[in-house]
Amino acid sequence: VFCELYAGGKYKNGEGDNYEYSLGLNGLGSCATQYASEYFDATIYRDGSKYTLHFEKGENIGGLHKEPTDRGRKTGSTFRWKPDLEVFTDIDIPLDYYLDVLKRQAIVNPGVLFVLRDQHGREFETEEFRYENGIADYVQEVAGEDPLTPVFSCESEAVGRDREDQPDYKVRMSAAFCFSNKVQLLEYYHNSSWLEHGGSPEHAVRTAFVYQINKYLKEKNLYKKGESAISFQDVQDCLVYVSSSFSTRTSYENQTKKAITNKFVSQAMTDFLKHYLEVYFLEKPEEAQKICQQVLINKHIDKMDIDAQIKKNLEKRDAKLRKQGIDPAKLNNYANMSTRNVKTSSAPAATKAKAPSMTQEQKEEAMRKATEYYNKNAAKPGSLASKANMVRDYNEKNNK
Repeated sequence: VFCELYAGGKYKNGEGDNYEYSLGLNGLGSCATQYASEYFDATIYRDGSKYTLHFEKGENIGGLHKEPTDRGRKTGSTFRWKPDLEVFTDIDIPLDYYLDVLKRQAIVNPGVLFVLRDQHGREFETEEFRYENGIADYVQEVAGEDPLTPVFSCESEAVGRDREDQPDYKVRMSAAFCFSNKVQLLEYYHNSSWLEHGGSPEHAVRTAFVYQINKYLKEKNLYKKGESAISFQDVQDCLVYVSSSFSTRTSYENQTKKAITNKFVSQAMTDFLKHYLEVYFLEKPEEAQKICQQVLINKHIDKMDIDAQIKKNLEKRDAKLRKQGIDPAKLNNYANMSTRNVKTSSAPAATKAKAPSMTQEQKEEAMRKATEYYNKNAAKPGSLASKANMVRDYNEKNNK
């Protein structure tokens, strides 16, 4: 395993010989790591014995050592190595990398405790990661205390093939999700590896969620006449979703294992999600209604031109002011009179613009009319106009 490429024992995992599911495929990782290390030590406990190997610069020193141990049934492996600076230009791996890797492994291995010990002199700083219910607990953590819907989780298995001329393989699938109007997340894992670029699982979630929500909206006549259908972006804007799948045969897009391309995985996960979404919508009609309403809101917001809407509302405001005999331009000037522009005040006296003179009585009357307008004619709380005004006020405040 450490000295010869392609010596892994995972080629017959479809037959249940050594591994049922495995992230590694071709027996490359352990061998490449050993050869690219200044030193590499392996300690293995198995069958009541302790086995040790020591390597330096890719060469085994002293052969394989075996000694009995009174540990009984203890099994497991410990590997220690130091990347070789003759191979790598930099071996200072950031702590955040290890934290991220161990957390993601805890997410997809329910109930397993992962411990990171970071040594500083003689002291250790310890970080622990454990998700008792795996991806379901992680979704709950991301969604927070007040999601739109509770976390829903499901799992299943399927057997199939990518092409007629290829053998069957097994796929195990699990998914956990909820909906939120505060946060959104999409993460996919396969054989415990985070699929940063998705691939087959991403295609499945896009197809299944759009299909089920679109079907519900049509059946409940929630689309307006001539209205276009929802897109996955409308769903994604309020979806917190994590999936974890395992297969006995895997086609990765490349050696970085950031995406998989298995056709059968995509088909199996699509059918799996469609089925459980249909069951979920039937068993939880109130939650289904909340979800679909939020998706429709997202659809309309995505198509809304906020700048145009603000401009339209400002024009309406100005029209109402004119009806009350108030000049909007003068009102804005009055508001600006109480502010002091440092640059203008420091300019030569000849270049300063002369402010219009007003008596105290005129100022008070202008302020009274403005206050009366905002008290009596303000937009209704929660209306689109009030939201547009909030955006306008925020911009005005932060652009001073």
